Amino acid sequence: MPDEDDYYAILGVPRGASAQEIKAAYRRCALKYHPDRNPGDEEAETRFKACAEAYEVLSDDEKRKAYDRFGKAGLGGTGVHDFAHADVHDIFSMFGDIFGLADFFGRAGRRGPRPGASLRCLIDVTLEEVAAGVTKTVRIARREPCAKCHGTGAASGARQKCATCGGAGRVQQGGGFFRIVSDCPHCGGTGSVVRDPCAACGGHGFVSQGRTIDIQVPPGIEDGQRIRYGGQGDAGEPGAPAGDLYAVIRVKPHPFFERHGPDLLCQLPISFTQAALGTEVDVPTLGGTERLKIARGTQGGDFYRLKGKGLPDVGGYARGDILAQIVVEVPKRLSRRQQDLLREFAETEGKGVLPKREGFLEKLAEYLRHGPAPDEDASSKHEKEAS
Repeated sequence: MPDEDDYYAILGVPRGASAQEIKAAYRRCALKYHPDRNPGDEEAETRFKACAEAYEVLSDDEKRKAYDRFGKAGLGGTGVHDFAHADVHDIFSMFGDIFGLADFFGRAGRRGPRPGASLRCLIDVTLEEVAAGVTKTVRIARREPCAKCHGTGAASGARQKCATCGGAGRVQQGGGFFRIVSDCPHCGGTGSVVRDPCAACGGHGFVSQGRTIDIQVPPGIEDGQRIRYGGQGDAGEPGAPAGDLYAVIRVKPHPFFERHGPDLLCQLPISFTQAALGTEVDVPTLGGTERLKIARGTQGGDFYRLKGKGLPDVGGYARGDILAQIVVEVPKRLSRRQQDLLREFAETEGKGVLPKREGFLEKLAEYLRHGPAPDEDASSKHEKEAS
């Protein structure tokens, strides 16, 4: 399956594809993976929804520009439909003008007006904002009833009764035991048609309208959680409710903390003398710094806990901790005085250390030039034995 983040790969078109090429590619994909043609195939349904999402973005000039420049991250406030949780037949009807049929597969349409589709937006927040809660403002594009024709699609403001079905919205074929009742192919099951299309909406009754919405992000929210705003999605057909808006939360990585539920994990570097002798250090928190006492003999990898300094839970009844893991740093460069002091300390421990670097290198160079020095005591001994 193509990369779910690459809309061009999902539709199988190059990045420079024209609007017509994208439309044709979506039509092929939608017909190939439609669940009615692949009963029980969950993968086909997933790909069908992915194709719909890709087409919605790439067929809209504004959304396509944002996607080409920033990828999916650029679609955060554009109001992309929530196809993952939408009914597959609603998705198919959403782009019905591509296929030219009210019901391509001959399936009897859903009776009654259709509710509006749900939308999705992405909200990026920091850990500091998760700790305190925050209000984010997003701008989305959603389907709303045309103000000029009041959602009727007719310039006169009134739709006409469908002559084919007599306003019933349903037609019958055959007779006796073989009667087949289905949506009217002329009016699509609505029972009415537009004789004089509205110039503002082209007879559809709906227009795309940009709206600004404030999203209340509660403290303690987790990465990937969704916040639902009922009725803030696309408008439904007359008499049907609007869809919902789902704000999907994305928590940005923090440069210092790693999140584990309500707890925050960080690494705290100290020197080996601080670890051995004990000290007090300032530990960063999401609200400033906190003084922490380091005990004598602290080992690398030990944890210190700052209770109540982590994140709140979504209900606000409890708060996590900060867990600071000690990292003992060994200096890479020492002054001569520091080296002498450490050698003295090593002697008290009885631990072996390397000899002084300058003397060792000098002896090594002498050895390489002249070989091992003669053993004077041994020479004298041999001379005495010989005499």
